[in-house]
Amino acid sequence: MLIEHRGRTPVVPASVVIASTAVISGDVTLGENVRVLHGAVLSAEDGPITVGDDVVIMEGALLRGRARNPVVVGSSVMIGPRAHVNGATIGDEAFIATGASVFPGAVIGAGAEVRINGVVQVNTTLEPGAVVPIGWVAVGSPASILSPDRHEEIWAIQRELGFTATVYGVGPDATMRDIMREQVQFYGAHRDDRALE
Repeated sequence: MLIEHRGRTPVVPASVVIASTAVISGDVTLGENVRVLHGAVLSAEDGPITVGDDVVIMEGALLRGRARNPVVVGSSVMIGPRAHVNGATIGDEAFIATGASVFPGAVIGAGAEVRINGVVQVNTTLEPGAVVPIGWVAVGSPASILSPDRHEEIWAIQRELGFTATVYGVGPDATMRDIMREQVQFYGAHRDDRALE
């Protein structure tokens, strides 16, 4: 389904195949021969999503573009089932596996792999060809790649990366009530969405 959101409509070349249950919303530009499979959602909230050529976005994947952090996906990229790419840049020939999460401001270098359930934190730079092993966490710029049992080390780096400022545009002392008041208003823009033929 193609949706106009915030007055912007997707750009979809004739060579693209979109499954009937996928959603492409707003300022999304797809390259040639892109495949978007069932249940995938590409949602340009208030910033664009640009996808290169020969990309497959698997079932249930979510790509979300934001004004401060658009999504840019290079060419010949695989984005696996239930992967989450939020406001990040993915280089050519990268592999984002099942259940991987890539957060705003992250940059995935060309040919890099984020394996099953891997995490790339906000404002993290993963070098070209780097690998985030199954369930591991990449954090920092350049990225330290750490096993999840090393939470204290991960947090020591992550707390300096500005998660709340990057994701929500608020300071570190904002409460969930503050954050959610703004998020409810922000996502209310979907009230005016229009399904396209």
